[in-house]
Amino acid sequence: MPDLLLELRSEEIPARMQRRAAEDLKKLVTDALVERGFLYEGAKAFATPRRLALHIAGLPARGEAVREERRGPRVGAPDAAVQGFLKSAGLASLDQATTVTDPKKGEFYLAVIERAGRETLDVLAEILPGIIKSFPWPKSMRWGAASAQPGSLRWVRPLQSIVATFGPETETPEVVPFSVDGIAAGTVTSGHRFLAPSPFEVRRFDDYVQALERADVILDADRRKDIILHDAKDLAFARGLDLVEDEGLLEEVAGLVERPVVLMGSFEERFLEIPAEAIRATIRANQKCFVLRKSGSEELAPAFVLVSNLVASDGGAAITAGNERVVRARLSDAKFFWETDKATKLEDRLPKLDTIVFHEKLGTQGERVARIAALAKEIAPLVGAEPALAERAARLAKADLVTEMVGEFPELQGLMGRKYAALQDEHPSVAAAIEEHYKPVGPSDRVPTDPVSLTVALADKLDTLAGFWSIDEKPTGSKDPFALRRAALGVIRAVIERSLRLSLASLLNGRFASESAERTADLLAFFADRLKVYLRDQGARHDLIDAVFALPGQDDLLLVVRRVEALGAFLSTDDGKNLLAGYKRAANILRIEEKKDGHAYDATPDAALAASGQPEEQALAEALAAARQEASAAIAAEDFSGAMRALSHLRAPVDAFFETVTVNADDPALRRNRLLLLNALRAATREVADFSRIEG
Repeated sequence: MPDLLLELRSEEIPARMQRRAAEDLKKLVTDALVERGFLYEGAKAFATPRRLALHIAGLPARGEAVREERRGPRVGAPDAAVQGFLKSAGLASLDQATTVTDPKKGEFYLAVIERAGRETLDVLAEILPGIIKSFPWPKSMRWGAASAQPGSLRWVRPLQSIVATFGPETETPEVVPFSVDGIAAGTVTSGHRFLAPSPFEVRRFDDYVQALERADVILDADRRKDIILHDAKDLAFARGLDLVEDEGLLEEVAGLVERPVVLMGSFEERFLEIPAEAIRATIRANQKCFVLRKSGSEELAPAFVLVSNLVASDGGAAITAGNERVVRARLSDAKFFWETDKATKLEDRLPKLDTIVFHEKLGTQGERVARIAALAKEIAPLVGAEPALAERAARLAKADLVTEMVGEFPELQGLMGRKYAALQDEHPSVAAAIEEHYKPVGPSDRVPTDPVSLTVALADKLDTLAGFWSIDEKPTGSKDPFALRRAALGVIRAVIERSLRLSLASLLNGRFASESAERTADLLAFFADRLKVYLRDQGARHDLIDAVFALPGQDDLLLVVRRVEALGAFLSTDDGKNLLAGYKRAANILRIEEKKDGHAYDATPDAALAASGQPEEQALAEALAAARQEASAAIAAEDFSGAMRALSHLRAPVDAFFETVTVNADDPALRRNRLLLLNALRAATREVADFSRIEG
């Protein structure tokens, strides 16, 4: 079957955009084809710094014929309706339509539309220009004389050529006939900008890949990554060193070169006095180079690996020397920052935080630090941390933001603060907290174990959430510019993974200047939503979380989780399933009768009246009283499994009650008391959860 080859060659595409752009191209083209009924066997997209390419295998040469029946207006309908029908169906007159009879609605016009299958080449020529002109680049530009015209082509960088061919392997493929802003699709591309710039012709995908290889272009980004990683490891091993692997940098560098050539440079030993993280950040950020370790050690070596896009005639000596000069200059700057920063204590930097605005409505970084320190002192006893150490760590936690090193490399915040604190003889827990209070940053990041670090991490995140809630800056849809979802998840993970007992409401209430109760409730609801996400990933049911959170005062996340776990275990048993069914039956009866009678049945049942009724009625009344008392005591003791066991005793009397007792008795007093018994069942289950929120 025929294949499609599409290449869009341009000036350099930013590395960070390449992989997403390749996937977007594949999705847009294949979706458009499938929407028109053209299925395919497989598709793969590729990206290099100067091209996006797409190969779709197994497309039909022609689409299938379509036969469609379109129903029109009733015979005798107004002329406007008839004309609209003729136009939509593509008919010249009613003579081309037929009439059908509906036994209920009379006669209607019917158009039978038959369309021959379209040539795939024509369909591609139709869809590709629109996809190219509306391509979803994060940033794009216009260029040349055409840029002055409205609606002119926008691309990430100037688009230079388009290759688009379609045909079977056994024949010469055809060019897809289209153009975009004067750039006509054809069969001509070019290779590496410097090593093989001459144009050459390609026909199909296999030829295309091989021709690019000959022209010093490796099309597959993953293959370029493998080459870089393999050659870098080999080069390091030959020098008795180990490569410090960096997946993010590897992905970026593979997007900077079409023909990777791995080289090694060096720098002076004296620069190793700089913290290893600063050396790595300097070399990574400024030169996109990899650092090396001494073999079998965590100590950095005075060397680095660079990736060139050229096969140089001198073996890369000039390229290496140029990179060494830049690295040396950058490391000199980093050494100056390190020496300068060490000379000033973190505490002496705190006044400068008062000059930095954290948020125009939330004050300066200095004011924020004061809030975090006060909150940390309050949280510390609950976490098992020394309050004075927690307060000290919170006060110094943001001080490194105004250091020279962090000013140059923001990604080192916290880490540099820890190093400076250790040099200045701060308590080890204080130094650790300065780095670790940002954790956990993501789902794979660890939660701090040191109580002081844990305290400051919680204080920082809770202050952030309360602050932005107080000014109504909440996440909306997919937008979360202040990473509040991540902050809430960080609090949840810290509480659950470190088994912390915290009343979030108590900690948050004093953080709001106005409408404290309403804002706290809203923020707790946000925590509930985040907890659902967290527990769903752990396999828990969202409806059980709703059922527990529906009870008043559920702001201790650890107890919520334990109650959800116990509830889930109970409902997985036969007793739990049957009791839930009995509860729902009781709730349905109450809802109907309360609506009919115009009032709620929320009083206490009359035990004597129940005793005078049927034996099952008396048994249920006695079981409800005992179960509720036992469940309430178990909940007070935080024995949630015990509370569930208490409810399990209700299964038999509830089943027996519904089998033998008529709720809507003729005697009004007896009917009322039986409805009160059902309400007592509802109340008993609410000791552990709101069963109305449970599905099933």
